[in-house]
Amino acid sequence: MSASLVAVFLWAIAANVLAMIPSRDNHWTRAYLLIGVGLPLLVWVTVQNGPWVGLLVLVAGMSMLRWPVLFLWRWLRGRVERGPADG
Repeated sequence: MSASLVAVFLWAIAANVLAMIPSRDNHWTRAYLLIGVGLPLLVWVTVQNGPWVGLLVLVAGMSMLRWPVLFLWRWLRGRVERGPADG
């Protein structure tokens, strides 16, 4: 198993442990931290193991960070529906 996959598995364990600890801000600070660490890991996995493994890791990360992904999707959809001239 490659070092990048080991790092991703450790990231997943850390994400689950962080989700179990109570938080005052509904885990948003932890989500930003996990995204900041997870994106370089995603690139590393994709470079070492190929695009299909990278896609699987992306889907796994999105399933763990589903609320930030949902809010990003809503924000992007609102920007597309309003158009660029509406601000």
